[in-house]
Amino acid sequence: MPFSLAEPAHFELVIKKSRFIACVEPMAGREQALARVAQLKAVHPDATHVCWALLAGGQSAAHDDGEPGGTAGRPMLEVLRHQDLQGVMASVVRYFGGVKLGAGGLLRAYTDAVAQALLNVSKIELIHKVQLSCSVPYAMEGMVRREAELAHAQLLEVSHGSVVTLTLELPQSASPALIARLNEAGMGRLAWIERHAMDN
Repeated sequence: MPFSLAEPAHFELVIKKSRFIACVEPMAGREQALARVAQLKAVHPDATHVCWALLAGGQSAAHDDGEPGGTAGRPMLEVLRHQDLQGVMASVVRYFGGVKLGAGGLLRAYTDAVAQALLNVSKIELIHKVQLSCSVPYAMEGMVRREAELAHAQLLEVSHGSVVTLTLELPQSASPALIARLNEAGMGRLAWIERHAMDN
């Protein structure tokens, strides 16, 4: 079950005089992530690197920002994956302290900074939702409304024409049972129009 974060989380790590300032925060997609990186670079103009990782479905990305390949962005992305997060960005601002850490040291530093930031953060369960639209004769509108309420579905829209068209939103896991109950109660007079899956 994927999770997002309730609020941003921060952690600062100092290793051999290098400062690693980590932030893990909710982030919808790559455009917002790039804007956030630009903001971090403006706030930390003297930082040596601003590395980041975004876990957001097809928009996921990882960037080492000049660190040796695979020592920053990718390990940070793996920490997010391991925590089963989605729609989340991890960034680490590094101020170089004059002592080289080597590839293994860098990998550990970036991984630890993000993992420590996530230790005390509040996670929010991401509930996959689906929208269902159906049309029924006027006499059946009340029945559909009652069944929707019992299934904790949100009634998004109702339009009255030659038939009543209702659009509902509910957790994807609850939709098969509601569809089955409405099909049975509809006795062939209920028509499904479209279904859309969406994330919380």
